[in-house]
Amino acid sequence: MFSPKQEQAITDYLIFHQLPLDILLEVKDHMLSQVADIQAEENKSFEEAFHKTQKLWESEFKLTRYSLFYREQIPVILKRIVKEKYNVIFRKSLLLGLASFTVNLLLIYFSADQEIYNDLFRFYNSLIVIVPFLYWIFNRKMRKYVRADFKYQKKSFFTMYQRNFGIFAVFGNFIFQMILRGDKYLFRFFRSNDPVSVFQFMLSLILPYLLHILIFFIMINFYEHKKSLMRMQNYLKISGYN
Repeated sequence: MFSPKQEQAITDYLIFHQLPLDILLEVKDHMLSQVADIQAEENKSFEEAFHKTQKLWESEFKLTRYSLFYREQIPVILKRIVKEKYNVIFRKSLLLGLASFTVNLLLIYFSADQEIYNDLFRFYNSLIVIVPFLYWIFNRKMRKYVRADFKYQKKSFFTMYQRNFGIFAVFGNFIFQMILRGDKYLFRFFRSNDPVSVFQFMLSLILPYLLHILIFFIMINFYEHKKSLMRMQNYLKISGYN
């Protein structure tokens, strides 16, 4: 068994290495187990066993870059975990984006004319932005946990997902611009004989798909953030953050 002071020493060490709390707690369990094994097998004090554990983990905390999500350098172990989990989210987002892309195309064939298509296009794409926003609104207790300045011990994000919510505002704005502009090129290409610029057609075809993928990424990111916080609920209550 470890004293609260000893556990806090490991926590402080992991906070120093910029680990978000959800990942920190996973790594902390492994480190505690390793320290305990070294103490039992080599008859060492906590300080000696912890120092040896730090040496064994040294390569995991070397700094590297993951420019897609982090401007600053991060530990190798954080990059590996984040990359693995975000790859899963990206795959889900691509599939949902493809489904949404299919709906956008079907709207063309459900519309009798350009005006009806524009109305359906604006309504559907508005939902893509409004639904996640409402989801955020109705999770009132979580609002503080999506702020970039709200951190555990004022140093670590609560989850690895927390830092990405600002992206929603940026890409949500792009979708609103797209909604206000409407779309005439796809309807002309598929439902009329009017000539259409290849560039405008490709832009109208690809841009909504990419924006929907990003919005779905943020929605899944928020869900995973909430799920991680629920798993840590007891710990957060003990720490006075709930």
